[in-house]
Amino acid sequence: MILKDDPRLNPSLALALKQFGMDEEAPGPPLSIKDPQEVKLGFIAAAEPLYQALSTMIFKSLALPGTVVEKTQVIQGEDGNEISLYISHPQGVKENLPAVLHLHGGGMALLTAADPNYVHWRQTLAAKGLVVIGVEFRNIGGIQGNHPFPAGLNDCYTALKWVNDQKEALGISQVIVSGESGGGNLSLATTLKAKKENALQLIDGVFVQCPYISNQYAEPAKSSLPSLVENDKYVINLEAMNVMASMYDGPSSKNPLAWPYYAKTADLEGLPPHVILVNELDPLRDEGIAYYNQLKAVGVKSEQKVLKGTIHAAEGLFPAHLPEIHQDVQEHIKRFAESL
Repeated sequence: MILKDDPRLNPSLALALKQFGMDEEAPGPPLSIKDPQEVKLGFIAAAEPLYQALSTMIFKSLALPGTVVEKTQVIQGEDGNEISLYISHPQGVKENLPAVLHLHGGGMALLTAADPNYVHWRQTLAAKGLVVIGVEFRNIGGIQGNHPFPAGLNDCYTALKWVNDQKEALGISQVIVSGESGGGNLSLATTLKAKKENALQLIDGVFVQCPYISNQYAEPAKSSLPSLVENDKYVINLEAMNVMASMYDGPSSKNPLAWPYYAKTADLEGLPPHVILVNELDPLRDEGIAYYNQLKAVGVKSEQKVLKGTIHAAEGLFPAHLPEIHQDVQEHIKRFAESL
């Protein structure tokens, strides 16, 4: 079924997708995972500005809140690299506030924290009464260069440690890690890494959206995740996802720090509270639900919700077309952060 013909699709979202030419089948990549690395890097480099141009079109008419102060802080990564942090703080608030360490999407392969949709997400979230820190971590391709696993994860973990060290200066009470898609992967992986480093005190909670975590994109029909088949080519094409995944940590990796879907009981026990949101019409829907079930099975306090009628990450990408869903998710993040 083509996305525009799916009766589950939210009508307002259907209009937005038609407007931006996103309601047909998502095209596959002009290559395979067997192609040389430089060819695959060229594919990512060409795709990144197309996604960024789409983001610019969607967000060009949306005003940012005038009640948020944003500053940039550059910190040192563990590989001698520089990491830019974009810190959004509600103007005029003196008391300590919960913080959201936000890790952006893009399959760990492309896009930046400075893209319009992520700037809008951070600032509108901060305007609700949160400190939001966006991390410019290294990708495996695009403008950030070629930095496969664990470079981006290391950057996110470094940022987490820095934020905790600066709690008093930043006016922060507690810290949650949050992100969508590839940023959902990195949020979960950062939490697993904190446990491995005996540093779970750095994270009070985890809130992820549509996490990209299974690395089962080569042969979806053989997986235990029906949504990979059901929703393939709904904005996301699994062949393209498989190319990006193969460049991250190899085509068959089951390392839970690269692909949290493969976390074992010992990796999950004792983790902080989690919220996992997924989109009904997303190929990634069922891997997020599976991770939630794994958390519940080992006694981690967890919550899970399916955003009906929506495509991958629609709550952040289409705030003007889905205002209630956009607001509900951001309010959910705030309530969760304040509850910890």
